[in-house]
Amino acid sequence: MKIGCPTEIKPQEFRVGITPGAAAEAVAHGHEVLIQSGAGRGAGFEDAAYTTAGARIVDSAEEVFATADLVVKVKEPQAVERAMLREGQVLFTYLHLAPDPEQTRDLIASGATCIAYETVTDGRGGLPLLAPMSEVAGKLAPQMGAWTLQKANGGRGVLMGGVPGVHPARVVVIGGGVVGTHAARVAAGMGAEVTVLDRSLPRLRYLDDVFGGQFKTVYSSQAATAELVAQADMVVGAVLIPGAAAPKLVSRAQLSGMKPGAALVDVAIDQGGCFETSRATTHQDPIYEVDGIMHYCVANMPGAVARTSTLALGNATMPFMLAIADKGWKKACEDDPHLLDGLNVHAGKLTYYAVGRALGIDVTSPQLALKAA
Repeated sequence: MKIGCPTEIKPQEFRVGITPGAAAEAVAHGHEVLIQSGAGRGAGFEDAAYTTAGARIVDSAEEVFATADLVVKVKEPQAVERAMLREGQVLFTYLHLAPDPEQTRDLIASGATCIAYETVTDGRGGLPLLAPMSEVAGKLAPQMGAWTLQKANGGRGVLMGGVPGVHPARVVVIGGGVVGTHAARVAAGMGAEVTVLDRSLPRLRYLDDVFGGQFKTVYSSQAATAELVAQADMVVGAVLIPGAAAPKLVSRAQLSGMKPGAALVDVAIDQGGCFETSRATTHQDPIYEVDGIMHYCVANMPGAVARTSTLALGNATMPFMLAIADKGWKKACEDDPHLLDGLNVHAGKLTYYAVGRALGIDVTSPQLALKAA
């Protein structure tokens, strides 16, 4: 199979879909790998590393899309990339379709088969291709929030760990999953006073047992959320419903009750954000103010640490990429129902129910799409 990897063109996105190591593995499996020139440079991988791995360097994204049977990326295809997709081609990348009707319509119209990293599952009910980026984003969130809190950036001017005689920052993390756990660990490690909100009592017990009181845990009722948000210097939104639009957990009306200059860090912004006032930003222009509250809503947070993120993502995606290339997408999905969970679009049909509900689009079950293929 011909596997292609174009340079990411989303603003300030430095990751790359295939590492030289993954390219070498694919070549060893008998596949041809095409890498757009410069695709890995932002993550510290020069073209020579891919050439050594046995990949072929091509000059343009157009050549990648025109030649490849399987296109492997990091971020959702931008409009110019979607226009290059063709019927029968397989796209393997993050999609985040629920808040993005334009992308969804374009992918359906392309006739391509689109498998989304973020909805591939595992035997434990986890999301193995989302988890590494959730870990990175969770660890980055307090760091970015601390920067947002600096007075020069419009924040309250509060130091995360305080100093002797001065109270540390109060940080509220909404969601105790992968993102929330890593955000809480890092914020507590910075010396902040941290509270994690979640609706799963078993999860709260787990966090309390494993982290031994490094941070507080509270059941996430509306009243508890409103009370803690009002007291917070920083709120990290870390709630995920796989493949679906994120729920809005902090309303605009609640901003007036918050401390002026407090920071909201919305890690769920890829799925539409979990604050009512959230809108996607970039690393180049990451923060904005609404009603005196600073918002950090960068939609590709892990891109800030592109090398770490690329290596972590590549470790997770490579076995699935090889399965698709070795067997073809249909046989790979027949053999692995967890990979089939990643099927979002096939042959002009939407195949993921949470996206259909969010956008009001009819859905064909992935099992039926597989049988019809």
